[in-house]
Amino acid sequence: MHLIISATRNNNHKLAQSLEKTAKELEMETRLICLEDYDLPVYTPTVEGKGIPEVAKTLTTLFCEAKSLTFCAPEYNGSIPPIVNNAIAWISRSGDEDWRGAFNGKPAVVATHSGGGGLKVTQAMRAQLEHLGSIVLPRPIVTNFSKELNPDSAVAILGQLNKLS
Repeated sequence: MHLIISATRNNNHKLAQSLEKTAKELEMETRLICLEDYDLPVYTPTVEGKGIPEVAKTLTTLFCEAKSLTFCAPEYNGSIPPIVNNAIAWISRSGDEDWRGAFNGKPAVVATHSGGGGLKVTQAMRAQLEHLGSIVLPRPIVTNFSKELNPDSAVAILGQLNKLS
């Protein structure tokens, strides 16, 4: 299953829905989630000391079961949105070594709909995902208010991702 992760409910969710439609046209089995639907507390060692939230375990399972990943996230202050960092923090603290299966060796695509160019978030996401062991495709998907999703590019990028997974 290909997991499409929308960081937020707004324009990046719309982008995620468009990519889900394209993936289905390519006969990819997909699942679209929005991180806003997962009520994760802000990760701190103190909060973790009270136990791993069940919602974090659920999220970890979804990531571990995926064969490939697409992240749709806006640029926040020139970097990754806090909701994505928080989700990754909880996945990495899910209780055992199996959490690495959420990322390690999985092909991934970074996509964004950002108010600006979106280049900084794609670079930051690439660095983080590669650090976690994902194989990030070299070509991100970047849209903004003046640049819509190019359907041919989406087909090419998701097609490449499909071949790798």
